[in-house]
Amino acid sequence: MIKVLFVCLGNICRSPMAEFMMKNAVQKRGVEKNFYIDSAATSYEEIGNGIHFGTRKKLEEVGIPYTEHKARRLMPSDYEEYDYIIGMEESNIRNIKRIVGEDREHKIYRLLDFSQKPRDIADPWYTGNFNETYNDIQEGLEGFLKYLEK
Repeated sequence: MIKVLFVCLGNICRSPMAEFMMKNAVQKRGVEKNFYIDSAATSYEEIGNGIHFGTRKKLEEVGIPYTEHKARRLMPSDYEEYDYIIGMEESNIRNIKRIVGEDREHKIYRLLDFSQKPRDIADPWYTGNFNETYNDIQEGLEGFLKYLEK
């Protein structure tokens, strides 16, 4: 089983969007039994809160199902639990490493590093642009799934 953890600052916008988009993608491919997918935050700011309304709205708009979600913080033990810990931007990567320590097994990635145009995914909490976030996550997930197929 491949265990994937998506991480952003608060775990209410980007990382749960990536979590549910990835779950939907592997379900459509018929390989969902091969994956365990979750998400977490690097901060304590939103712990216990649900998915941001902008993320819910975008997922509903494109027909991607989601379940109840409560923001949680990344734990040092997550490093041993997951095969891939995928942040949305460079500051997430720095904070992930601050929490879990050295990336001795090379598990920590930035999602769009799997794309043709590596870059950060902007936080829609600040930009308000959930469409752009969705498109960037889609691009990253397509690259990540191709990477996993190899």
